[in-house]
Amino acid sequence: MTQIIDSTGFIAETWPEDGVTLDFDNLWTGQDLPIEQPLAVRFEIGMEPENLSPWFHKVAMVILPFGTSADGRGFSLARKLRQLGYTGVIRAEGHILVDQFRAALRVGIDQVAISDEQATRNPAHQWLAVNHAPGYQAALFAAE
Repeated sequence: MTQIIDSTGFIAETWPEDGVTLDFDNLWTGQDLPIEQPLAVRFEIGMEPENLSPWFHKVAMVILPFGTSADGRGFSLARKLRQLGYTGVIRAEGHILVDQFRAALRVGIDQVAISDEQATRNPAHQWLAVNHAPGYQAALFAAE
């Protein structure tokens, strides 16, 4: 099981039961996706975000797996997806620390999915204690 967190705290799973989740490698290159249900794509951290942009109109959620809290590439990838115009949900999945939550929200990550074990160690009040106010950088990005 996993626990989902957004800027309001722990939330119920938002992904519909009939939703389809694919690894990026399973998208049909150059074809329309024959999927009527909501589509989520698991996008590996080392991939180029430009490769996903042709499917932005079809993809309701991008899942970025974080294998370790020491690897910050997922934050850069999320920011780049937003800069390229992706407006759907971005979910970080894996090992995200409470201390990294503000950075995750600032770069455009909407949700974080952590293990139940980590949710027990870091309950909702710890995540909510993180200052969610946007910094001056948000104004700079808005001006772009």
